[in-house]
Amino acid sequence: MSEPRKHRLAAARRRPNLGWLVVVLILVAAAAAVWSIAQQSTGSRADPGDAKQVALGKTIYDQHCASCHGARLEGQPRWQSRLPNGRMPAPPHDATGHTWHHPDEMLFGMTKEGIVPGKYAPPGYQSDMPAFGATLSDDEIWAVLAYIESRWPREIQQAQRERRHAMR
Repeated sequence: MSEPRKHRLAAARRRPNLGWLVVVLILVAAAAAVWSIAQQSTGSRADPGDAKQVALGKTIYDQHCASCHGARLEGQPRWQSRLPNGRMPAPPHDATGHTWHHPDEMLFGMTKEGIVPGKYAPPGYQSDMPAFGATLSDDEIWAVLAYIESRWPREIQQAQRERRHAMR
């Protein structure tokens, strides 16, 4: 074997093979991206098991929501029948209503933006539900949702989680 070829082979053996490092870095980046997308797809930051978040949510609910949705989340009387103005009364947020039928992301949007026709309701739908995006922070809205969900029986909390996962 020629002397220059021996030097090249010896140098190649001493030089670390960076190919495996590149592969590992690509795999780590891909795993981080998948994890990030999975976290975003759940979207919910409401944790009915977080006592601090639930307590904050109750305070905010009492201040901003209870006047329409009831101090005990019971909604307005005859909430399933139209008012004289054609709008629907505020529904309950307890287990008797339909709030738990919706994923948290939708409940968050309805609270932040109001009931937007074509997005959260049929086109042309009118609602008395105000948008709270200018009044409450995102964290405060999530806290209200955590409070509401904390009042649901465990089986309804589970059913709502299953609906949310099925919609992905």
